[in-house]
Amino acid sequence: MSAAAGRASAPGVDAGAVRDYLLGLQRRIVAELESIDGQPFRTDAWQRPEGGGGITRVIEEGNVFERGAVLFSHVRGARLPASASAHRAELAGRSFEAMGVSLVIHPRNPYVPTVHLNVRFFVAPGADGADPVWWFGGGMDLTPYYPFEKDIVRFHSVCRQALAPFGEHWHPRFKKWCDDYFFLKHRNEARGVGGIFFDDLNEPGFERSFALTRSVGDAFVDAYAPIVVRHRDEPWGERERDFQAYRRGRYVEFNLVYDRGTLFGLQSGGRTESILCSMPPLARWRYDWHPEPGSPEARLHEFLVPRDWV
Repeated sequence: MSAAAGRASAPGVDAGAVRDYLLGLQRRIVAELESIDGQPFRTDAWQRPEGGGGITRVIEEGNVFERGAVLFSHVRGARLPASASAHRAELAGRSFEAMGVSLVIHPRNPYVPTVHLNVRFFVAPGADGADPVWWFGGGMDLTPYYPFEKDIVRFHSVCRQALAPFGEHWHPRFKKWCDDYFFLKHRNEARGVGGIFFDDLNEPGFERSFALTRSVGDAFVDAYAPIVVRHRDEPWGERERDFQAYRRGRYVEFNLVYDRGTLFGLQSGGRTESILCSMPPLARWRYDWHPEPGSPEARLHEFLVPRDWV
């Protein structure tokens, strides 16, 4: 897959620049995570018969990360999948180009939270010479098992700082979007403690939308790495591990039922191994289980109610 494959998709829209940024972001994040864990990520490049491909970077059974996946993909297709055109009926049936970096990190220590990041770019060429429709999307969110308020405040503070140069209105808008999106309707509970999330971003124009997306991607390491370092050596036992596996089940439920990225990947004929490597390596479901009132496990639910952390 050549680097020039996505360049100059339309006047004023430089998909090649987006691709170059995303590849660099993947490299930088992997390097930082490897320095924390001490073990290397496996690199797996792949091609998609329908057009495009990607680079999957995965660590399993590391010193700190039980599983971590940092994925780059750049795919093209003749017809947008339903998940991408559900809110834009006028795009149904159009060809498309999509690229992004997504990651999910599942630490082994239950006191270190799971984290998710995604930054992406879509282009759907215009029909009969019309301008293409394009947009950016992305965000990051934190999913603790044994929450620490200091960590959550830091994570949200970094998210707000990443958006601040583009206007004070973006953070409250994207924070609420995150709270609403990462919500398990069938459980009536949040997946985690939120962060920021946005999609269909094009209103500020290409350059500013791209700059905002870059700022979000570049903020990830600062938002998450100090939290990992702070708690990776916390002592834990079977009780904490068991609760972590139980809560990971909620993560699986969200990814398979609601997540737009997962649905897009599966519906567009994406590489299944790369799409599903975001799943935790171990999870557990119990019938009608509830934590003991007043226990550390019950305390998590106090944090799953959306609030203004900063």
